[in-house]
Amino acid sequence: MIDFKKLIEKYGSPLYVYDFEHFTNQFNKLKEAFRARKSLIAFAIKSNSNLSVVKHFGDLDAGADCVSIGEVKRALKAGIPNYKIIFSGVGKSDYEIEEALKSKILFVNVESKSELLRVEGIAKKLNIQARISIRVNPNIDPKTHPYISTGLHKNKFGVDIETARELYIFAKKSENLDPVGIHFHIGSQLTELEPIREASQKIANFVRELLAIDIEIKFFDVGGGLGIKYDDEVTIEPYDYAQAIFGTLTGLDLTVVMEPGRFLTANGGYFISSVLYEKTNGDKRFVIVDGAMNDLLRPSLYNAYHKIDFLTSSDNKNGDQNSKSSKADIVGPVCESGDFLGKDIETPKNIKAGDLIIVNSAGAYGFVMASNYNSRGRVAEVAIINGKDKLIRKRETFEDLIQSEIEFLN
Repeated sequence: MIDFKKLIEKYGSPLYVYDFEHFTNQFNKLKEAFRARKSLIAFAIKSNSNLSVVKHFGDLDAGADCVSIGEVKRALKAGIPNYKIIFSGVGKSDYEIEEALKSKILFVNVESKSELLRVEGIAKKLNIQARISIRVNPNIDPKTHPYISTGLHKNKFGVDIETARELYIFAKKSENLDPVGIHFHIGSQLTELEPIREASQKIANFVRELLAIDIEIKFFDVGGGLGIKYDDEVTIEPYDYAQAIFGTLTGLDLTVVMEPGRFLTANGGYFISSVLYEKTNGDKRFVIVDGAMNDLLRPSLYNAYHKIDFLTSSDNKNGDQNSKSSKADIVGPVCESGDFLGKDIETPKNIKAGDLIIVNSAGAYGFVMASNYNSRGRVAEVAIINGKDKLIRKRETFEDLIQSEIEFLN
């Protein structure tokens, strides 16, 4: 049991807290589910890029899925071997491509014909053969939030199968390209298995077509997107996920690559914030806390739900919470009406300044999406490792915020 009150007393408020034991357990569930085939779990660094988190997964034998050269460098800095790093993303710059190729990573996931030509040109300049994978857009509805749907033709990601065929043939003939993989990713927070199975079958059949024309694919990258429980979602079991993919790969000798992020970290993370004030506008109740949309953006950006628990100094002893609570919006200090962590949340009536709120499922797409809006410093991050707390990122100070500007102030 994590003592959030003691952590706030020690490290201040607001605060991100990560349970590394949960991270390990989630990783091992996936590893066990895919043990029947050659596989690589490439942690999606975009979900939680703290160096200590990345290193933790590296120590568990994970690779890294990166979507910027900054993330590639984070992975390398955290000790992830270059041969386990994948570089994805729809808009890579020449500098990023060159740096990735120089780092000799496993492969670059290419998203368009123009990008493939760019990679080829840079590889030729470096006098190397670039290992590439092509992201194929299977045009399958993942049945998730439209902002995190990536596998339909109306989404910006990947190329259709006909274009992909042309690109593979081109890459096969090129002296500076080595088409070693194929990639698809239909979306995030996936809670239905059938779209995943359908996409995998479609891409596996395409791999068979490529083999027939002597293009031998080694890596079958299924992306990430496994959903987790924020509220009452029915989620996919790792074993069922693995079997759905395996069932499409009959007769194919491929290493399965997956890119989990949210599944590994979300429910092992907590955002802790302290109550500042309470107010009512007419019949509307607000609890104002010191955490805000700049710290945890998902509720404001996606209208995402995060379960919120309360730690009051006078907790209800008889458990009759409903009789002593009423609905309130949990809001922050940022000067935006969209600054909220939860709306119409059953909130204790006895809550007061200094009490704590615990925002659950904050280990993915939490701190990584934080900003300095309103000149607010980003909060500290703390890991719980073997029952002990460890600071893994210090709280930003005002001096941190202005260090890149102050020399020009004259």
